[in-house]
Amino acid sequence: MWLGHTSFMHERPDAAAPQGLNSAAPISASPRAGPGPLVSWPRVRLWLLVTLVWALIRTMSSVTPFAEWLARCGLATALGVLAFDLADRWPRQTSSWSTRWIWHLLAVLIAMPPATYLGYALTVGQLNVLALGPGYRDGWFATAFLGVLVGPWIALGALLHRSEAFAQAQAQDFQLKSSELERKALDARLRLLQAQVEPHFLFNTLANIRSMVRRSGSEEATAMLDNLIAYLRAAVPEIEAEDSTFEQERRIVCAYLELMRMRMPDRLEYAVRIDQEASTLYCPPMGLLTLVENAIKHGIDPSETGGRVDVQVTVSGPRVHVRVADTGVGLRAGSRNSLGTGLSNLRERLELVFGQDAQVRLVSGQAAGMVAEAEFPVRHGGRA
Repeated sequence: MWLGHTSFMHERPDAAAPQGLNSAAPISASPRAGPGPLVSWPRVRLWLLVTLVWALIRTMSSVTPFAEWLARCGLATALGVLAFDLADRWPRQTSSWSTRWIWHLLAVLIAMPPATYLGYALTVGQLNVLALGPGYRDGWFATAFLGVLVGPWIALGALLHRSEAFAQAQAQDFQLKSSELERKALDARLRLLQAQVEPHFLFNTLANIRSMVRRSGSEEATAMLDNLIAYLRAAVPEIEAEDSTFEQERRIVCAYLELMRMRMPDRLEYAVRIDQEASTLYCPPMGLLTLVENAIKHGIDPSETGGRVDVQVTVSGPRVHVRVADTGVGLRAGSRNSLGTGLSNLRERLELVFGQDAQVRLVSGQAAGMVAEAEFPVRHGGRA
């Protein structure tokens, strides 16, 4: 009658950032099935159609003029639409969709007898229609019976139509989200490819430089080149990788921290602790390094006295917890709520894999410095 709308441990004695990162960015809410506007063209169109058909049926079965039946049936149909709309809007919470549908059908079923009676009363100009005799009484009863018989079925059709429209809207919303995630994945892949270097040329060049440095007798420079080569051998393959493990990430992080320790030998201490059970678990390529670079660049490097970097990866039930703490300069008050490129990219990459089940946080340390944390579901993967 109406249309509703719709621990492994590596430790070496001797380590402010993009700020304010809390959790994965929310994804827009899915479309919801709910009450549409009371007056809309689809509802008006269906109201006119039902009114005309109902009035024609009653005119053919009685001597009452068509115009009078049109007024009676039009008013009854309008009240049925109102009952359907009220069932849409109250109660707001129901236990299930089946309860909601039953409530709609009951609302129309209950509304039909008084709605048709009111239509009779207004057209005859008397409230007590039954007192006018058997003809009016039987006429009202037949009209009410037809409304009770057909009205709920029309309401059911409207509910089915709205459910179909809602399902289509959800499918379109899902398709849009999938397209957006695919676009983000391609963008992330492009960023990685743009950072790619030719490994053989790079390693051969570094090997030649190392030979030259050794001939010159500089042991410190040779050690630094050895650490740089170790870092690049671990890091370069990860540029094109789709996934990695914490053991692979540990090698990169340890090589990087050793390079940083040689650059500032009196200002950096570090420790890397990874639970044994976490070693083979999935980690975004270069993800752990991103957190460590954050601590060095924005915590330790700006500090005159340096500090310490502690890296810890633990497994708690179905989730992995990554914690990188430093004792550097800490978060600056004026930029606590800003996002930095490195942590923002890490958050986006985790979101592509885990959605809203992944979180990235950046907070001030208890005594000094800052703490960057990442948390996401356990996932086995990576290359050996």
